[in-house]
Amino acid sequence: MEKFNIAIDGPAGAGKSTIARLVANTLGFIYVDTGAMYRAVTWSILQAGLIPEQESEVIAMTRELDIRLEPGPSGQQVIVNGRDVTLDIRTVQVTSNVSQIARIAEVRHILTDKQKLLAIDKGVVMDGRDIGTHVLPDAELKFFLTASVKVRAERRFNETSDRPEVTLEQLEQEIAARDQMDAQRTHAPLIQAADAVLLDTTDLTIPLVVERILELCRTKVGGGK
Repeated sequence: MEKFNIAIDGPAGAGKSTIARLVANTLGFIYVDTGAMYRAVTWSILQAGLIPEQESEVIAMTRELDIRLEPGPSGQQVIVNGRDVTLDIRTVQVTSNVSQIARIAEVRHILTDKQKLLAIDKGVVMDGRDIGTHVLPDAELKFFLTASVKVRAERRFNETSDRPEVTLEQLEQEIAARDQMDAQRTHAPLIQAADAVLLDTTDLTIPLVVERILELCRTKVGGGK
């Protein structure tokens, strides 16, 4: 089977990471979670005592970071300067700051260059918010996953273990605010690529979404099993 690249974009809680990982596993491709890279930068910035508003310092630090995505026993591992930060980057503090870091154009340029290199040999399933529009505009297949804010909040609520005090209503507000921030940022905003297939996952199970993507792999690109 010839290798090809798949770009999967969409807002928080749409199921991108889970679906992208399952598609990659089925095809025998490499899964790249670009959101984890932005979280890794955010974690590093916070560890250094910086805030998103210190843009020049944030940019300089981002350039120096060695961020690696490696397969692990329970999924993708995120390594920053030799340290496994897979769990560290999922804290509420990182979640609260990552969109502000991602709004910085030069940070996006730096990470976009890294992401392009990961996909240069094809055989990559990459998910994020600007993959089909900026990172992999020539990807053979592009998808834009979405779902209602309520359903996305419910999914996050069921996944959240480190924030027992957070209510479903608070998560809805946070996700809506994240949507607005991602869509309105000046550089590489969250939008659907013109040639991306829209999949509303509000009423769809994960296996069904994965199968729809694999079916398009078979019919449009000739890949899959």
